[in-house]
Amino acid sequence: MTAQTPRKAHIVYAHPEPQSFVAAMRDRVSERLTAGGWQVGLSDLYAMGFNPVASAADFVEREKPEYLVYSLEQRHGWQRRALAPDILAEVEAVGEAELLVLVFPVFWFSVPAIMKGWIDRVFLSGLFYGGKRIYDRAPMAGKRALVVTSLGGRSHMFGESGIHGQIDVMLRPLLQGSLGYVGYEVFKPFVAYHVPYVTHAERGAMLEQLGRETDALSQRETLVFPSLDAYDDVLRPVAQCVGETR
Repeated sequence: MTAQTPRKAHIVYAHPEPQSFVAAMRDRVSERLTAGGWQVGLSDLYAMGFNPVASAADFVEREKPEYLVYSLEQRHGWQRRALAPDILAEVEAVGEAELLVLVFPVFWFSVPAIMKGWIDRVFLSGLFYGGKRIYDRAPMAGKRALVVTSLGGRSHMFGESGIHGQIDVMLRPLLQGSLGYVGYEVFKPFVAYHVPYVTHAERGAMLEQLGRETDALSQRETLVFPSLDAYDDVLRPVAQCVGETR
């Protein structure tokens, strides 16, 4: 009998402190995925010294050296494999993974700059998205993504009536505008609240919860994003076009 090829997951982790609670969350996710039969890769962005700044230096050769249109040069660079080595390595790791996990602390209602830069440089135009190859028709369709994050605020500060609003809305540029846009089915995020201010035992309980939820990932709720089936050929809502003279 031929051994089954393990499913591949890739974790992208961003925190400047190696002993942080976020690092412990990264390790707990990796441990539980590995125990569940996944082959787990890791990009530790701070440890790698990953360059988050998109620039002309990302291209070994340019289609138009006289004027930089970054997204168009991404397409050319991918076709020629003329991209910076760090970009090519990350693209390969993400491309091979059925599951992408982003682990980071929330900074100013968003991701740390180093992770935003990772997305800017790695989610290549033409390969991850392009034209109407978005959402459920994008190249990453059929793959899944999970966000694991931490906050200083208390849980009651977030939600429909919370002072800061809903986490899914706060992180919409990441959850929908990046992950959903390129086709991922995105799980509801795992959020650890008030982390710097709780006890060691409470942080341990959070890690146990994260482990249980990682074990049950296939049953986890996913977020709802647009389907191109509801839009016409110029991406207007089909429902608005009913009755119009063409």
